[in-house]
Amino acid sequence: MSSTAVRSDPQPQSPAAKRPHWTHWITPTVSVYLALVLVLIVGSVLVAAKGGMLLDQGGIQNILTRSTALGLVAIGQTMVILTGKLDLSVAYLIGLTSLIAAETMAGDPGMIVPGVLLAVGCAAAIGLFNGLVVTKLKVNAFIATLGTALIIRGYLENGYSGPAGQVPRVFQHLGFDRIGPVPISTLLMFGIAGAVWWYLTRTRSGYHFYAVGGDEDVARLSGIRTDRTVLKAHVLCSVLAGLAGVFLASRLGSGAPYVGTDAGYDLESIAAVVLGGTLLAGGRGGVAGTIGGVLILASLDTTFDQLGVSSFFKDVVRGVVLIVAVALYARRQMSSGTRLLPGGRR
Repeated sequence: MSSTAVRSDPQPQSPAAKRPHWTHWITPTVSVYLALVLVLIVGSVLVAAKGGMLLDQGGIQNILTRSTALGLVAIGQTMVILTGKLDLSVAYLIGLTSLIAAETMAGDPGMIVPGVLLAVGCAAAIGLFNGLVVTKLKVNAFIATLGTALIIRGYLENGYSGPAGQVPRVFQHLGFDRIGPVPISTLLMFGIAGAVWWYLTRTRSGYHFYAVGGDEDVARLSGIRTDRTVLKAHVLCSVLAGLAGVFLASRLGSGAPYVGTDAGYDLESIAAVVLGGTLLAGGRGGVAGTIGGVLILASLDTTFDQLGVSSFFKDVVRGVVLIVAVALYARRQMSSGTRLLPGGRR
């Protein structure tokens, strides 16, 4: 009695299977921080060639100070982008809240708390408005928040020709005090980033952000209240932009109508989020990568300032870095065939 052996042709390996085993730990979030190290090394060499030092105490302080306001805005922008939306009103909102805080305080230390609460409350109301327009009126988030930005711009242009209000000297410690080279405000920003990371990756409500961004219809059919999640994202984004406005008021000593737009915090925050590995379509990424993106942009700016680079060349290099980073990230995702879970995990 004989048996017939059945031979099957070997199946081709998937691209992910062909990759070396050691590359599997390099998640998009890890890649961002490796890129940050590379930027710092190259920047240090270039600055040293001109007789300077990028990573001395002053340089580190400059990088971290630049990261604070942008970090706050980018954390909020991450939450909105995770749901598949955008918020283009943050830059004008920063200017508005800086004015509200400074004018309410009017140099009186006793008005610090009311000033902060009023500024943040106004920001929350604007975020609620954005969220309602998007969820109830079904207006595209890009158009809705752009419309809000234009409304705020009209108010600022009509009501202000320059800085206004006065921040009490004691409140300015928020903008300038530090522990060693690390500003206290930056530590607060990192604390907020940690809290948001925990919320997004460790709570059911936070996971809804990823579900809505991944497929809103499927999320709705699964019982998730998608409108509530989008609404929450817009409110939190605006609140964090409001906190950035309050911080900048403490740095400037007054409110400034164009402090947000002059620094381009709307597009800069989106760039930091995308650079950090969060997908613009939503559903992938997280705050950990965003902070890495913020630090990369801040490191580039500090390096350029020490090198005396023109603003035009700064924008060109930042644009190239963003395009290359996103292209590499997209190529890696296509080759691996993986989908990121909350927190940047596969």
